[in-house]
Amino acid sequence: MEEKKGLSSTAYGGIKGEDYIPYVPVNKAMPEVTVMSIVWGCIFAVVFGAANTYLGLKVGMTIAAGIPTAILGTGILKGIFKRNNILEVNVIQIMASMGESLAGGLIFVIPAIILLGGNLTVGTIFLVSLLGGVIGLFFVVPLRRYLTIEEHGRLLYPEGMATSEILVNASEGGEGFRTMTTGLGVGAVYKFLSGGFGLWREETEWTIKPVGGTIFGLDVMASLFGVGYIIGIKLDLVMFAGSLFAWFGLIPIIKYFGSNIPGAIFPSTTPIAEMDAWGIWSNYIKYIGAGTVAAGGIIGIIKSMPAIVGSFKSATGNMNVKNEKRSKNSGIRDTNEDIPLKWIISGIVLVFFLVWLVPMADVKAGALGSLLAILFSFLFAVVSARVVGIIGTSNNPISGMTIATLLFVTAILKATGRVGNEGMIAALVIGGIVCIATAIAGGAAQGMKTTFIVGGNPRHVELSMILGFAIAAVPLGLVILLLNKAYTLGSKEVLAPQATLMSMIVEGIMNGQMPWILITIGVVIGIMCELVKIPVLPFALGIYLPIHLNAATLVGGVIRSFVEKKYKSDEYELKARDERGILLSSGLVAGDALIGILIAIFAAAGISDKVAFGKNVAWLTPVTQNPWTALVIGMALAYWMYKYTVKENKNIASRIKKNKVEA
Repeated sequence: MEEKKGLSSTAYGGIKGEDYIPYVPVNKAMPEVTVMSIVWGCIFAVVFGAANTYLGLKVGMTIAAGIPTAILGTGILKGIFKRNNILEVNVIQIMASMGESLAGGLIFVIPAIILLGGNLTVGTIFLVSLLGGVIGLFFVVPLRRYLTIEEHGRLLYPEGMATSEILVNASEGGEGFRTMTTGLGVGAVYKFLSGGFGLWREETEWTIKPVGGTIFGLDVMASLFGVGYIIGIKLDLVMFAGSLFAWFGLIPIIKYFGSNIPGAIFPSTTPIAEMDAWGIWSNYIKYIGAGTVAAGGIIGIIKSMPAIVGSFKSATGNMNVKNEKRSKNSGIRDTNEDIPLKWIISGIVLVFFLVWLVPMADVKAGALGSLLAILFSFLFAVVSARVVGIIGTSNNPISGMTIATLLFVTAILKATGRVGNEGMIAALVIGGIVCIATAIAGGAAQGMKTTFIVGGNPRHVELSMILGFAIAAVPLGLVILLLNKAYTLGSKEVLAPQATLMSMIVEGIMNGQMPWILITIGVVIGIMCELVKIPVLPFALGIYLPIHLNAATLVGGVIRSFVEKKYKSDEYELKARDERGILLSSGLVAGDALIGILIAIFAAAGISDKVAFGKNVAWLTPVTQNPWTALVIGMALAYWMYKYTVKENKNIASRIKKNKVEA
């Protein structure tokens, strides 16, 4: 393709959307949906979807797939296949983003079916994923022109614009591809040696007896260091503060007063005097944390309410705007063509009947359940598509929308006689569909913005999105079931924090057995955080998750803060290091997660003990199982991350400087 130097400044606004000239002119004939783009899109959808499913169930976090895939896709197509086609890479990164969005929607609710004793199968996961994904996308497609063109310059879509910049700039060099693959290789080897061969422990832990016998720990995992680097020191510190509050504040005070009480206190059946720190955390702190998480989600919705109401009115008011049809001249690429409205209407009707009539997890949602799924999906898909244009996908309050859905749906089902385990499973299936629809809608809106900026065909991209989450659904379902078989969801090895919270909400409403006083304490803590301007959800996750996880993410944040301090006086070098560090960290996360899935396969097959060499050789055990060994090796990994990120490379900084000057 003809070389262009960076995105036009009009990509960020300043003109009407219909006057914007895309990066690839419409009269430039370029293939878009090809065998190459579809195959690699499917591969990355599965890889990033599986990695995010694993990471989300382990620690409750996911990483974005769009930017890493834009760089990897460009590197593969240009470096290996000698194809420099930005539109093909756009399809690849959008399909990968659908895998990531699906993972984010699945981990919130669907594993809760297992936690409540339901029969969760790959077939159920695939069907819930497909139904939720389709209606999430179909509710956004009619709004595409309004959201991306009419609101051009007002809705920023930060991740979509960042991906557009990467797509435009990535073809200028292969450094990003090498950095990403280096991180992936190191993360994979590190995980295989620690989690597979057992040459060192993945966690360190020390009991602090003077402080009520509480625990301080650190999970020395490459994925957690990478996540901490990506989200940055500010949020890392807030999360760690939540953990300090829980493990060095709440647990000691519960132990102090509870040790003198002979009997058990609900919801525990064991006296506090006989509990260690883990027992207090699992029986009491998790409920307080759940209340704080719920408060954070609801506060997020309330704060976004002006944008939500405005977007809902504007978006629904623009649903009748017809897409302009370009002439079908052979030399003109259509950048304003969508999936036909009759397909969308037919698809939504089909989804309604499938949710109504097809058993999922051995339970039928019924006509009422199907109607609730459609209504809440419509509401929150529209909200999600608009809100991510303002605050980004990473800040999309999916948790609050999912909690609100489950509260209403569970209460309605209970009021209409759907009670007991059947009612709870039905509520989770409905909530799962809505959660996936909300996640897919937000991811799709970002992808549509990127497509508008670079000049792709929306219809081609929309169909590719369906293929992306449909292809990823079965592998992601297998990852969920595999982790449950290998470790059991909800255990220390696989916390599944969001799904555990959702199961607690549904069960508490249906059975009336919720320890509401603990939930209320958590809600009050969340309100307090909002009043003093502390980010509620990060602090809530700090309370809800073990301190081991948040101490590890803090390590990644500290590495990034050192990098930023080193280059704070040079804008271009700082951006170059940030780009390299984020790509390296994304690779570490992906490599760790993929090998983690492989190790889970070994564990499920009963051969993990044969692989764990370091745990089975007597003379090695004192070294491999010593927490200080793990700490030293983890700090060595952190030091390597820092040194690799600050390694001299003038090409990246000069490219960033050149693009800014020319823009």
